[in-house]
Amino acid sequence: MWNKLNTFLNCVIGAFTGVFIAESIFTYWDYKTHPEIYEVTSAPWYTAILLFGIITLAIILVALVIKLIIREKVRNNEKENN
Repeated sequence: MWNKLNTFLNCVIGAFTGVFIAESIFTYWDYKTHPEIYEVTSAPWYTAILLFGIITLAIILVALVIKLIIREKVRNNEKENN
C-alpha cells in the first residue's frame, strides 16, 4: 500500500512540475507573439507564471511532507517487525 501511495505522489510531483514548465513556456511564447495583449493589463506578463509557480510549489511541498511521513511509518514498522 505504501509503495502505491509513494508512486502516486511521485506522479503528482512530476505532473505538476511538467505542467508548470509547459505553461511557463507557453506564456512566454504568447507574450513574445502577442505583446499588445499584455500591454493592456497593469500586471506584468509573468504574473500568471508566478502565481502558478506558487501553487505548484505548495502542492509539491505537501506531497513531499506526505512522502516523509510515509517513510517514517515504514521505518517504524520495520523496526517493530525486527
